[in-house]
Amino acid sequence: MIDMNIDFNKMNGLVPAIVQDAVSGKVLMQGYMNEEALTKTQETRMVTFFSRSKNRLWTKGETSGNFLELVSLAVDCDGDSILVKANPKGPVCHTGADTCFFEVNSSKTGFIDQLRAIIKDRKNNPSDKSYTASLFAKGINKIAQKVGEEAVEIVIEAKDDNKDLFLGEAADLLFHYLVLLEAKGIELDEVMEVLIKRHSQKS
Repeated sequence: MIDMNIDFNKMNGLVPAIVQDAVSGKVLMQGYMNEEALTKTQETRMVTFFSRSKNRLWTKGETSGNFLELVSLAVDCDGDSILVKANPKGPVCHTGADTCFFEVNSSKTGFIDQLRAIIKDRKNNPSDKSYTASLFAKGINKIAQKVGEEAVEIVIEAKDDNKDLFLGEAADLLFHYLVLLEAKGIELDEVMEVLIKRHSQKS
């Protein structure tokens, strides 16, 4: 339970709650919360709203089973709206669509930012039990060597038709590449800027 300093008096006890997929970043839906709905959301970790049509609390998924598992809550600068980050357990919209804005919500690339944060934490707060921390402890040369090894392995798997093995090597390469960037003190956004610049020059 956290005190979010929300002004529920501005709109007769209700505030808008915008729900965002914690992994993809897609906006999933908007509902309204009163203090009771917010408290229940925090206690159960299932996103709960106040339904104006039913005039009662309503936990998303209570009928369909498509719950929204709470990841985090944030309040805006005016204290009169809530940003809810959640993991959806199925389609969010009652129409069967992924989102209430009819956008496809299938991308998982937003997880890269979460992974980058974990890698940075392992660097700054090393643990003897952490494989990632052990990589940083070995130094930049060993990390670069590991990236090279993973690159060779994915090339080898690319020549065969075993999708699972290829995906495993692709994941290994991406992970160690992110570790290398962190070891060099380079943000992935800086790499993206290079790609964006190149694209703009070609177009």
